[in-house]
This record gives sequence, structure tokens and C-alpha cells, in this order.
Amino acid sequence: MSVVFVPKRQRGKAQINQETIQRLLDENDQLVRCIAEYLQKGRAAECVQYQQILHRNIVYLGTIADAGTEIQPETQTSDDTNRVG
Repeated sequence: MSVVFVPKRQRGKAQINQETIQRLLDENDQLVRCIAEYLQKGRAAECVQYQQILHRNIVYLGTIADAGTEIQPETQTSDDTNRVG
């Protein structure tokens, strides 16, 4: 299931970080490959659901970019924070 499908009570509360964006990009890559495979097999009607998810992901990523949202850096592991430099 797409990471974009979030229950209504949690919408707007998710932290947008590099990991979340990368997961969406990876999912989009899989969706494009799946859509292309179905189209090559002449099964265009079965692509619709994947195209809708891809569209939703792209719109979501575009919304993030347009909003100029600052991306949260990935959280450090406890090993990184306990080092004395």
C-alpha cells in the first residue's frame, strides 16, 4: 500500500523527511515498471489502479516541493549521538 494513504486523523501530522521521500520515489519506480509491463502485455485496463497511485504520489511530492517544506534530516542512531569528538 502506498505511503500516501494515511488515515484522516493522522493527516498533516507526519514528518516529511528524506526517508519518506525516498520511499515514495522507490514506490514510483516500481509503479512505472509495473505499468510498463502491463502495457507491453496488452493489459492496459489493469494499469489504471497503479496509474492512480502513481498520480497521487506525484501530486503529493509536488505539493511538498511547492510548499517549500524543510526536509527533516534522518534521525541519528544512538551510536552517533554518544560519540565524543
